[in-house]
Amino acid sequence: MAAPAPKISIGMPVYNGENYLRLALDSILRQDCGDFELIISDNASTDTTQDICREYVAKDPRIRYYRNETNVGASANFNGLVKLARGEYFKWAAHDDVHLPGFLGRCIEAIERAPARVVLVTPKAEAIDENGRFLYKLAESLDTRHAQPHRRIGDVLRNVLWAPAQFGLFRTDALRQTRLIQPFAATDYVLLVEVALMGEIWELPEILFQRRKHPGISTTANKKPRELRAWFDPSQRGLKMAIPPRLRLALEYFHSIMRARLPVKERFLCYLTVFEAWIPRECRLYRNQIAFRTRLKRLFRGSPREVLL
Repeated sequence: MAAPAPKISIGMPVYNGENYLRLALDSILRQDCGDFELIISDNASTDTTQDICREYVAKDPRIRYYRNETNVGASANFNGLVKLARGEYFKWAAHDDVHLPGFLGRCIEAIERAPARVVLVTPKAEAIDENGRFLYKLAESLDTRHAQPHRRIGDVLRNVLWAPAQFGLFRTDALRQTRLIQPFAATDYVLLVEVALMGEIWELPEILFQRRKHPGISTTANKKPRELRAWFDPSQRGLKMAIPPRLRLALEYFHSIMRARLPVKERFLCYLTVFEAWIPRECRLYRNQIAFRTRLKRLFRGSPREVLL
């Protein structure tokens, strides 16, 4: 007889995570809400990740461990966990982040009492360094409770930056209606827009999550867009980029709106919101980048291209 499905499925994708894996696993296993399964997908790690995972599997029956024979890329590794999930609710857990006490309990309490239109519940977050020392609060807020989808995606497009909400608690059925993690830069932005198109995002006031910033994170280790695409999907290694990253992101937003189930008027308002909310933001970021480069050039009397690219 099969064991009853847990309330929550936690999916942890990992590749060569030996440095922080034990800390991440311990922070999850010590949560006050114990009705969960922890599914680990090891993307053919070459360090001691497999040994650590098997050690924890032997100690806790809530853990399921899978290992890919070859590195399938971050996108496939993230998405495969959603397919394996049995819980009513799902969350991703990075191998290098820390869940503070009360994370699961507060999230499950909030989403259980929330109306069905609430698709994602997430706490506030802070950044820590490789040694676990506090760096700064992640000030962005993606809390959006409007009835109209275009107003919800407007909140996301104006505010998303580090996107810690990607590691919040989703309704599994709703998450499976999105495109999940796709092989392009800022795919987490697109995911959160697709979630906002479906329903509300609630943010809890407590800081219950720590995102670790260290030299090995994907956006630091893969500085060039081509390298980042290959990290998401190894089959893209060596391929030249056909579309600039910012334009690609805009097109992905439009694709998400096109595939959403929306009335014609609301769909038009969502397209308009991309122009009104996201494009001005990108222009401001671009102007700030140009101004910063100019200041560096004056300071060093040369091109700062190597510093910024």
